[in-house]
Amino acid sequence: MDRYRNRREAGLVLSQELASLDLPADTVVLGLPRGGAVCAAEVASGLNVRLDLLLVRKLGVPTHPELAFGAIASGGFRVLNASVASSLLDEEVEQVIRREERELERRMQTYGVRNPAFVGRCVVIVDDGLATGATMRAAIEAVRSQRPDRIIAAVPVAGAEAVAMIGPLVDELVCPLIPPSFRSVGEWYRDFVQVTDAEVVRLMAAG
Repeated sequence: MDRYRNRREAGLVLSQELASLDLPADTVVLGLPRGGAVCAAEVASGLNVRLDLLLVRKLGVPTHPELAFGAIASGGFRVLNASVASSLLDEEVEQVIRREERELERRMQTYGVRNPAFVGRCVVIVDDGLATGATMRAAIEAVRSQRPDRIIAAVPVAGAEAVAMIGPLVDELVCPLIPPSFRSVGEWYRDFVQVTDAEVVRLMAAG
């Protein structure tokens, strides 16, 4: 496969890959909104397991928002990429963090997200791709604090560096597409239109 048609197709591919792992019936699939929620909905449906959301926000460099210097997750979890964050003023870092914390709170209210318990359960964390891996790292830390039995990270596409970083942090990493040349997640989708809050709400209602 050279590119995915859209996030739904990517989620279907992930569900097929995950089906071979013989996951327990009480497995929880966590989508990282917004884009990851679409993939996660297909995964949860394909595996016939529970779908939920984990709210994580990338911390983007003010002059280059697509470049992450870290990420935050609901529950107060924060991951910083020191090599990138060190190039910013402390005031810039805190300003971005405060802004993203406000957005995190807004989304919690909009989606009706609560912090579920994962003690002793298998958790599959799904996003639509890995670029720097900062968002997934924050998600993994947030989930691990709940003492799950097993953590699986599942993404349709990722760069080799992100895979090397995330792989050791989880019990399994499922990633069907690891291109030799990787610049961004969006380039590996024919349709990578922005997902709306309304679509995330609809997916959760349907799930």
